[in-house]
Amino acid sequence: MTQKSKVRLATTSRYTLMILLAAIFALPLLFMVISSFKPGLQILQDSSSLRAFLPVGDLSMQNYFDAFDRAPVARFIFNSILVTTVTLALGLFFCSLAAFALACLRWKGQGIVLTIIIATFIVPFETIAVPLLMIVSRLPTIGAEGFSYGWLNTYHVQIIPFIVDAFTIFLFVQFFKSLPYDLIEAARIDGASWFQIYARIIVPVSGPVFATAAILKGLVMWNQYLWPIMVVQSEQYRPVMVGLGYFFQLNTAWGEIMAYLSVITIPILVLFLSLQRVFVESIASSGIKG
Repeated sequence: MTQKSKVRLATTSRYTLMILLAAIFALPLLFMVISSFKPGLQILQDSSSLRAFLPVGDLSMQNYFDAFDRAPVARFIFNSILVTTVTLALGLFFCSLAAFALACLRWKGQGIVLTIIIATFIVPFETIAVPLLMIVSRLPTIGAEGFSYGWLNTYHVQIIPFIVDAFTIFLFVQFFKSLPYDLIEAARIDGASWFQIYARIIVPVSGPVFATAAILKGLVMWNQYLWPIMVVQSEQYRPVMVGLGYFFQLNTAWGEIMAYLSVITIPILVLFLSLQRVFVESIASSGIKG
């Protein structure tokens, strides 16, 4: 076998493997979207054959209409978008600011603080959920009805505990450490303050890590289930994942479930596709390499 044939074979094998992996990840999404247009009985009948992935049979938008009639889907989507967007905006700012202090400034105890932050990785959220619930249920708040205690059934109880997290800080720290420190020293010589260095030098060149953090943190916030189901009992504040339970009450409507899942998957797909290029660049060139 010639060298050219070996190269062609290796390229063909690589692309075949990539197509196979892409199909493994794409087929469940395709099944979900196609099934959202089929009646529940047809979904079960087609699930044992390739028809499950083909737009054949009695197709209609009825599942989407029924899903919006069964539950306040629009409200759930609005709640999740609001909570995710606000948490992302505040989280990216505060986590990147903390990472800037840990990676670019020089102060005593810097390494110890970073070690403690990284050590919190080993603590699963489930272990602190109940103590956190007890804390937020006693915190003071000022609302339309005046001063009261307890953050339950609010938006901020779903936002504030998740603004800052160790993984996002670590991600920013690793990226900031890979930047040339000469830029910071030159700016300090020119009289720039630390916040000016952060805002005018660090942030403009950190697009890839901001995109990566936005995708990863956005996925976590959009898929929140345990915490919202503990602190939110009102439909007015429930996110999309808690709303999924409405479709398993009384009779399970698989067509409506697929329609609901298709609707709540769209925002995450849009977020990922819009940030995909810079996400790949960050993985390839940023500091996750440690």
